[in-house]
Amino acid sequence: MNKKVTMGRDLQGGRTAVELASPPVHLPGLLTFEAVARHMNFARAAAELGVTPTAVSRTIKTVEAQLNVRLFNRTTRSVSLTEAGATLNSKLAPALALIRNSLSETLLATDQPSGTVRINTSYVAYRMLIEPHIEAFLASFPLIHVEISLDNLLSDIVNAGFDVGIRMGKRVQNDMVAKQLGPVQRRIVIAAPTYFHGRNEPKSLDDLLKHDCIRQRYSVGGRWFEWNFDANGQVVQIDIHGRLIFDEMRSVVDAAVQGHGIGFVFRDFAKQELSSGQLRHILKQHSGLDDAFHLYYPHRVHMPGKLRAFIDFMLDANAP
Repeated sequence: MNKKVTMGRDLQGGRTAVELASPPVHLPGLLTFEAVARHMNFARAAAELGVTPTAVSRTIKTVEAQLNVRLFNRTTRSVSLTEAGATLNSKLAPALALIRNSLSETLLATDQPSGTVRINTSYVAYRMLIEPHIEAFLASFPLIHVEISLDNLLSDIVNAGFDVGIRMGKRVQNDMVAKQLGPVQRRIVIAAPTYFHGRNEPKSLDDLLKHDCIRQRYSVGGRWFEWNFDANGQVVQIDIHGRLIFDEMRSVVDAAVQGHGIGFVFRDFAKQELSSGQLRHILKQHSGLDDAFHLYYPHRVHMPGKLRAFIDFMLDANAP
C-alpha cells in the first residue's frame, strides 16, 4: 500500500517529511470487498448484498483506486485474491465478524434474534434433520434468514463464512463444539420390486455377492462406504460388486427405485420410498449401524442470538 509523503518546513525553517493519511475507504466498500473475497464471485457477492454485479465491480475498482493497489485478479472465468488482497482479507474478515457478532449480541437482548444463519451440510442430513423443521423455525423466528450450502465435503466453516456445519460423527477441530443431532443412523438393504424380475431375492448376506449393488463414495475420489453389518454382535463386512457408483446417497436411492441394483442406505432417508412401495426392505434380519450426525460450530464466549436460536431449535426438534 503506497503512502503519500510531502516535504515541508518546520518552525526553525528546516525541511521535514510530513506523512499524510491514506485516502479513506468507507465501510460499504470494505463490506463489498469482504463479500467478494468470501464468495470469490462477483455475482454471488452482489446477490448477498442486494445490488447488481456491475455495482460490486465498480465499488471494488473504487476501493482499489483509493488504496492504490490491486486486490483481485479477475478473468472472464475466475476471481482470485492478489497477495495484497489476501493480506487485507486476513485482517478485515475477523474484524467484520466481530462487528456482526456484537450486533447479534445486542439484538439477543430484545428477544428477537435476527440476521442470516449460514449452514453447511450434506443433502442427506438436510433432508432428514433440517428440512422437516425449517418451516416451523422460520415461523418462530421471523427476523432470521437461513442460507444453506449442500455438499459432501468437510468444509472449514469459519474460513468459508458459515456459522454452523452438520456432518456424520463428532470428530471436529479443537476449537469447535459438536452436539449430536438426531439418533444414530441405521443402514438397511433396499431394492425396487422390479429389480427382482428374473432374479432371486437374497436370503443371506453372502447372496449379495451375486447381485448388482449400487456403490457409494464419501466424495469424488474419496473412500467407499463400506457395507458393514451387525450380525449377532459381530461386524460382518461384505465386499459387494456393482457397476454404478455415486458420491451422494439420494442418487443411490433414485437408482435403486429405477431398478438398477441393490442399495445400502439410511433407513430414515429412504422411508418415503419404502412407504410408497417403490422400494422394499430386504434382508430385514441384518442392518448396519453408522454414527449419528453432529451439529458443530466455533467455540464462542458470546454466541450470536440467531445462531443460538437455530441450534437450540434444531437440537430440540431432532432429540434422539
